[in-house]
Amino acid sequence: MSALGRRYAKALLELARENGQVDQVLRDVGALSDAWKASAELREIVGNPVIPKPALKAAVSGVMEKLGCSKLVQNTVNLLADKGRLGHLEDVLHALESVAEAETGRVRVEVVSAKPLSEAYYSELAEKLQRVTDREVVLVKREDPSLIGGVVTRVGDRVFDGSLSNRLSDLRETLLANGETP
Repeated sequence: MSALGRRYAKALLELARENGQVDQVLRDVGALSDAWKASAELREIVGNPVIPKPALKAAVSGVMEKLGCSKLVQNTVNLLADKGRLGHLEDVLHALESVAEAETGRVRVEVVSAKPLSEAYYSELAEKLQRVTDREVVLVKREDPSLIGGVVTRVGDRVFDGSLSNRLSDLRETLLANGETP
């Protein structure tokens, strides 16, 4: 998380507290973050240095209007655009999610598997992580066929890699270190 992202996140949440809009801002940030992650076009437009600031600002404002974002969130994103920092939108959204989760007593856990897992597995994992972290766990499920099998779990900055591809890589390193051909 960048320092710039944390600064904007803390400022926005402070304004949201003052205006009694914390829940609305958190919902808006979640919706905007989901749109950011889902739209390669949006990321491409924001990252393109050739597009003039007014056009960038209009494009992002259009997205926020469709999502029904509050004026507070719109003003914050417009400030990023005015300062030429719209390219840092992803950092700000990530920081907002982290700060919001800390404030609400939640922790986001990313679970990546080669194939979809059963809901029973996800429930048991969430329960165990909730006991360990002593916080409400929000699971974000993703699939990555390159893992071959197993699961990679990310809790904050900690990564627990139980994937088959990682185990095969470890085995390869061990064999090479012993002078054997894999």
